[in-house]
Amino acid sequence: MKKVITLLFLVSFGFINAQKAFTGKGDTRVNVGANLQDGGSGIQGSVDFGLGENFSFGFVANYLLGADDRNIYVNNQIQTRTPDFGDRFDAKARINANLSSVIGVEQLDIYPGLSLGLRNFGGHVGGRYFFTDGFGVFTEIGFPIAKYSSDNGVFDKLNNQATFSLGASFNL
Repeated sequence: MKKVITLLFLVSFGFINAQKAFTGKGDTRVNVGANLQDGGSGIQGSVDFGLGENFSFGFVANYLLGADDRNIYVNNQIQTRTPDFGDRFDAKARINANLSSVIGVEQLDIYPGLSLGLRNFGGHVGGRYFFTDGFGVFTEIGFPIAKYSSDNGVFDKLNNQATFSLGASFNL
């Protein structure tokens, strides 16, 4: 029971003392967390730089730590292929519309945006909530809009599908 009361106190303290999630020009927000998707899971890191009251640009990178092997047929035999570094890694430049001042909740930054990456053009929708001036949590859903190649390689789908990420957010 003491653990439950302590947890409730910490959560309520975090909500009461929450800070602005996005203040605009000059902001630098860093997200680090888990990346979950079909066929693998890994880590995601991103950084966003505020350009105006409701606009930011940044970069995001994903690396799949656990990716499923694939069986393929070669000369009527089944071979197992393991994804290499190039199959597991993806990086993108992105722009965001930061909506905390629009929705009227300063502690919560909802940010839809577009990204241009190594493998596709895509979009994302995310949210950040800051408990203190320097620490918060984030969650994000990313999705491809158009991939660059019609080649359906063995591991092409790893970086051309919807992804879900969650983790910690920091204000630098």
